[in-house]
Amino acid sequence: MIFTEKKKIIRVMLTTFRDGLQSSFGGKVRLADFLPAMEVAAKEVGARHLEFGGGARYQAPLFYLNENPFDTMNTIRQTVGEGVDLQILTRSVSGVTLTTQNISSLQLQAKLMAKYGTTWDRNFDYMNDVRNLVKTGRPIVEAGMHHQVCIALMGLPFHSDKVHTAEFYLDIGRQILKSDVQVDSICLKDASGTTDPKTIYDLCVALKKEMPANMPLWIHTHDTASMAISCYMAAIAGGADGVDLSIRPMASGTVQPDVRSMAHALKGTGYELDLDVSKVHILEEMLTKSMVEYDFNPVTTSADARVIGFPMPGGAIGPNVHMMVKAGLLDRYSDILAEFPVVVEAGGAWSSVTPGSQQYWLQAFNNVLLGRWKKIDAGYGKSVLGYFGKTPLAPDPAVVKIAAEQLEMPPFDGDPLEAAPNAINGANEALKDSGLPITDENTFLVVSSMVGNKKMQLNEGLRFLKGKGKVDLPLKKSKKEGVAVAAATSTSTPLTGPVVTTCQVEEGGKTRSFKVTVAPLGSTVAAKSSAGKSPVVSKNEKELFGVYSTFAGLVQVVDIKVKVGSEVAKGQSVAAIEAMKATYDIKAPKAGTVQKIQVDVGDEVDSSKPILLMQ
Repeated sequence: MIFTEKKKIIRVMLTTFRDGLQSSFGGKVRLADFLPAMEVAAKEVGARHLEFGGGARYQAPLFYLNENPFDTMNTIRQTVGEGVDLQILTRSVSGVTLTTQNISSLQLQAKLMAKYGTTWDRNFDYMNDVRNLVKTGRPIVEAGMHHQVCIALMGLPFHSDKVHTAEFYLDIGRQILKSDVQVDSICLKDASGTTDPKTIYDLCVALKKEMPANMPLWIHTHDTASMAISCYMAAIAGGADGVDLSIRPMASGTVQPDVRSMAHALKGTGYELDLDVSKVHILEEMLTKSMVEYDFNPVTTSADARVIGFPMPGGAIGPNVHMMVKAGLLDRYSDILAEFPVVVEAGGAWSSVTPGSQQYWLQAFNNVLLGRWKKIDAGYGKSVLGYFGKTPLAPDPAVVKIAAEQLEMPPFDGDPLEAAPNAINGANEALKDSGLPITDENTFLVVSSMVGNKKMQLNEGLRFLKGKGKVDLPLKKSKKEGVAVAAATSTSTPLTGPVVTTCQVEEGGKTRSFKVTVAPLGSTVAAKSSAGKSPVVSKNEKELFGVYSTFAGLVQVVDIKVKVGSEVAKGQSVAAIEAMKATYDIKAPKAGTVQKIQVDVGDEVDSSKPILLMQ
């Protein structure tokens, strides 16, 4: 039991409006649905420190809500006022993206984040590569933001006494403190909630001895394994000054613990939180009412002790579950979790936090669906090859060899920032070609949306600026259909594929219900047969056969590799689709000639609609 004779105030960073939204819904929540509660948090509950951007809450407005993330940040700043610290989360060499950036992009990022209201930048490196932390911390300091450096924690799903121990983390902290970059505070960040309380206590005690007396030590974890409160108590006992907390309905489960749970645990100990706990229920009531349309998935709202064996961040479980539901693959969830220890140990045991957690997830996903190491995820492969930094343990040499062969990239031990391409030049060229103004904001919207070899026409930043942003909300089914049709008919969000909804017709005192498919002018809508597998074709098309997506649910077509008239061999790749933020080839089931291409790049399809027809 912890106790202090001298009263100590524990600072709270409220995560409800960033990590809470991300862990519950992948960040895909409209600003209008949480902004009033955010204002109450700042002006009535007394929250002086709020998380509001970075992570998926930079990407989600742009990718899925047709909202400008900078406008969102600016509106939040104006709403809560100037006296509140607003914090973002950045990913070292990846910034707010999922791939490596060069230093110019990170400097532009820091400049814009500060411009749009950010006062604190919490920066982590999933490799815990101190070189990366130092170099990416400098732009944060130069932009005038509070520089909070993270040590990324996790519990290993296999035994090792070399990494992810208190001594291992302490050495990282010492290196950071001895570096030449300004450090304003340190955060122990456990995105998966799998570190044990004893390791946290030992680390806090040892680290506080190394830190300047006035430097705050923060602790962040998730309640996925139901251990968050015990870990926070251990951290406070060890000298931690601040904790991350949330509020129902976005609390516990894959999120941070509820403020009230932490306050209750501290009763009578001499430690108190620095906000008015008695008014927290007001926020809960507001959020419950304003988010009544959203579909809270039990996987993200419930604790799951299995996470100890598959250290997956709450902020990644939410998005991945929603993507698996959309792709029709949720039945493989447990299989992917079981593969997790394999990919963690083979990769080199980097901390399971974005983008490293997504790389683990996608490699486990590929191993389960396609066979172990048959397809190396690009991010996972680049990580084992060294393009994101030095892995804590040496990766499996056999996997390194396979990754090098499949990705056609050699192993790398240099500076990831120098190896990253200059994305700014490419972004400005794309803006110029599209007739769009070249501004810092527009440039970064395009830069932050660049992923691998994805075609520029599918760049979410560019599509948003052209008025073609999409809306993909995790709403309850009946609400989602209505929003989909509304978005489809909106001039700012054009319809890119068929949308099914229902309507009622009253005639002669009788009401009849009809299912209606709304599609873009000139598109082909394939009707399912009674078996639900093949489209209805006309007489002159009976000799044709279709090439379909291999995913039952909706996926996006990202490339068409053939033309009408192309001769195709059996097993040849004819198209590519994106599922779970990764690209997969679609291959011809038999040889033939391409007769019709049924979709455009950017369309969404499932396994019932042919991508192309062959003969």
